[in-house]
Amino acid sequence: MGVRVDEQATHTAVLVVVPAAEPVVGTLRDELDPSARQGVPAHVTVLFPFVPARAVDDGTVATLRRAVRDVAPFSFRLDAVGWFGDDYVWLAPNPPEPFAELTERTARAFPDHPPYEGEHEPVPHLTVGYRRHSSLAALRAAAEQLAPSLPITAEVDRVHLLAGSFDVGSWHVVAEAPLLGDASVTPTRTR
Repeated sequence: MGVRVDEQATHTAVLVVVPAAEPVVGTLRDELDPSARQGVPAHVTVLFPFVPARAVDDGTVATLRRAVRDVAPFSFRLDAVGWFGDDYVWLAPNPPEPFAELTERTARAFPDHPPYEGEHEPVPHLTVGYRRHSSLAALRAAAEQLAPSLPITAEVDRVHLLAGSFDVGSWHVVAEAPLLGDASVTPTRTR
């Protein structure tokens, strides 16, 4: 039964899906982040863009699973509102290190697909909205609305491979990669 990617999918992403954040950010993301309308749930990005949708196969999924399996499941809190300039409002995960480790491991396993195409250093975050699709006033209002609802606590025991396009409702989970590491062992990070 191999991995199945919808023929209409044009992109893929490796994400940590954060269902615990949906009650707080869902409505705001629907208004301020077009990826929410496309079917991308609240998440912290591990690697985007990932492998082209038509190239995803069982080997891709197996490599992804090997890349992240030694990371231990972890808990985190979304406990602060952050900004990238005046363009993006987001929630900061604490601690950020497990997300950075997932990105490092995945990028190392897929060297032809650097995070954000190598345009900038990845910073773990859960995007709420950005100015290209809304106003600065709307982003500021969202930030003010979010602050009293924090922290949001969540557990991570897997990453998700999603595929989709820019069409409404097109994104879906293609595969999951469980985190199987021993939580009693402190992970080592390489730079």
